[in-house]
Amino acid sequence: MPWSGVTKGMKALRLKITGIVQGVWFRASTKETADRLGVYGWVRNAGDGSVEVHAQGDERSVDMLHQWCHRGPAGARVEQVEAEEAMPEKGIVGFSIRR
Repeated sequence: MPWSGVTKGMKALRLKITGIVQGVWFRASTKETADRLGVYGWVRNAGDGSVEVHAQGDERSVDMLHQWCHRGPAGARVEQVEAEEAMPEKGIVGFSIRR
């Protein structure tokens, strides 16, 4: 079911994760974690070596994904996670890995 918009208790964040975060299954692990938490959005590698995440959904679940991004998968070495409030994106179905 696509994300239909903002309701009370909903949140959207844009995250930028830096460190050793590419080539360590960060995107796949983020998708698995988001799916488990019921978070909608996407994850992608950025050209500067960081990983970008757009996460939206229940406030508690989005916050849990945000906290997970500070650790990431076992092979990652997260140095910094920048977070900013974002506008929810309509029409998102589930959580995807973008190229």
